[in-house]
Amino acid sequence: MADSQATAVAVKGAIGKLGGGFMISREAKAASERAGLAGRAMYFRGRCGVLGEVDADVVRSAVAFFPAGHVRANWEAGRSLPVDKAVELYAEACHAWGRRRLGSFDGAARLAELLERVAAGAEVAGAPLFAGWRAVPLPDDAPARATQLMHVLRELRGGLHAVAVLAEGLTPLQAMLLESHESPLGDMPGEAMARFFEWPEPYPVPGPELAGARARAEELTDRLMAPAFAVLDEAESAELADLLGGARAAAG
Repeated sequence: MADSQATAVAVKGAIGKLGGGFMISREAKAASERAGLAGRAMYFRGRCGVLGEVDADVVRSAVAFFPAGHVRANWEAGRSLPVDKAVELYAEACHAWGRRRLGSFDGAARLAELLERVAAGAEVAGAPLFAGWRAVPLPDDAPARATQLMHVLRELRGGLHAVAVLAEGLTPLQAMLLESHESPLGDMPGEAMARFFEWPEPYPVPGPELAGARARAEELTDRLMAPAFAVLDEAESAELADLLGGARAAAG
């Protein structure tokens, strides 16, 4: 029997990087330009449009690691674009990025097959953006399909990580400041990540007692992710990790 928590740990870096790579891509920028939206308006409308035409606080509840004022300003700025159109444009950017970066990756079809099984069997509680994006139709071609599924599973981990951070008594900003982060932008120290997320400065200095809570939150996130990977046997789990490594190498 596969150790599903070990699988969750083994694949989180690649899914995080590849599932979010399109968000800062030229394809996403082009989608913003087509929509006539500036700043992060397209990012929030496209990513969170699966929640529907809701108040900004609903969006903030799903993207816990952004400050409330930043979420509201950009969500309101994007209201000229209907949410269904925003999701469509955002998904198209995801697909185009996947085709460009994974078009030569021979394992894309098998990767998509395994990821789809994981996504289909996962529980949606605590991860509203995962639930919304899982319902978005998948494209037929393997590079785009695999990329959308990595985005879907990235949303699962993101939602569950927010739950884990709060369960350990941390604020999202404290959690962000406590460690360096691997992101589609590369490795970023906590303060740089907080600045990128538009948290206002100056930043508090988390005491050493919070470092243990941050480590426990990461381990709890891994445990919460584990049931999703329980659909894979040991060989499939190893294959998934290998395929994600290959996809990461192919994407550059």
